[in-house]
Amino acid sequence: MATEVVSASAKLGRDDAARLARDATRVIVAKGKKVIEFQTGGKAPSQCVDAMLGPTGNLRAPTLRVGKTLLVGFDEDAYRAAML
Repeated sequence: MATEVVSASAKLGRDDAARLARDATRVIVAKGKKVIEFQTGGKAPSQCVDAMLGPTGNLRAPTLRVGKTLLVGFDEDAYRAAML
């Protein structure tokens, strides 16, 4: 169950993405059929933050935090694995 829902009209940019990445230990980004995983360890590598942003420079949707894992974009297999 979601504990926080942010409206899609709220535009989250680079600084927001970097904050989310720093708060996670693992970031999984889905772009189409491509899935990239980053081990952030409390840091926000620029390559990770770049992957989290869409073409408009805003955070990709949907974004879901499960414990210390951040899922950005949608990939059914990644979501299923994160929920285990």
